[in-house]
Amino acid sequence: MSSPDSDTVEIPLEMQQARRAEPQPASIQVAVELAAATHVGHVRSRNEDSYLVARADRSLETLLTNLPDDEVPSWAAEHSYGLVVADGMGGHAAGEVASHVALRAVLENVLDTADWIMRDAGSHLKQIEQRIAERFVAADQAVHQQAVANPRWAGMGTTMTLALSNGPHLFLGHIGDSRAYLLRGGKLEILTHDHSFAQALADSGVIAQAEVARHSMRNVLLRSLGGGHSKADVRHLMLASGDQLLLCTDGLTDMVSELQITAILQAGASAQAACDALVAAALDAGGKDNITVVLARYAWHG
Repeated sequence: MSSPDSDTVEIPLEMQQARRAEPQPASIQVAVELAAATHVGHVRSRNEDSYLVARADRSLETLLTNLPDDEVPSWAAEHSYGLVVADGMGGHAAGEVASHVALRAVLENVLDTADWIMRDAGSHLKQIEQRIAERFVAADQAVHQQAVANPRWAGMGTTMTLALSNGPHLFLGHIGDSRAYLLRGGKLEILTHDHSFAQALADSGVIAQAEVARHSMRNVLLRSLGGGHSKADVRHLMLASGDQLLLCTDGLTDMVSELQITAILQAGASAQAACDALVAAALDAGGKDNITVVLARYAWHG
């Protein structure tokens, strides 16, 4: 069995302290352990999944001053973390292109945002949610434009699930059937709602919710990026110390039950070990699709 491609980022608990300055913002009081893994699976020849994990900072370091120590910090910073997964679709490598283009468009949109409003996320909830929605619009348009410019990629699209955290605040954006889960106190909760035909049947009462996971139309999407007019679901939640946030494509959830996912997340000695174990479980179950997982573990300190 091929080993999954893996990336991990360890955020140390120790932070340089300001000299008798104002208390550091909430984002500094949260240690975030980040990890990811992806695998092409046993059936497909290309990996059409893409993922991105990033940290955005605003920082200040006093280099020279004659001001008293209690009037100026030697160092201050704020952190925000972004996690994104996308599952592309379309023939002739179009799915791979679509997911790559979508993530690049999100990153470019972030870099083009001039102001920082994350210092007091609780006071800017609507504005942050609006910016997340705008990033989905930018990704949707970018994928659509690529398809128009390259006829061999006509009809390509991608799912995208995005998480942004700052201190205890978590913002989610979602379109398609790549999911976000939160593990808290041993209980796994799904935070997103699949935009699939089978889920729509369950929502309307035509089939039972329990039938969705094995329904023949579970992978037929009603909403995705690339059509030029898709709207994302956006929501805000509060995090707690000990939470684990998992973003994943359906290559995991079609192969591994939520009960198994819960057990693996709880047993993982590290975020990377948990990601690798999730991918291995999907491969052991058949690996019928590309598999991508991104995991964030949150711990309060200070």
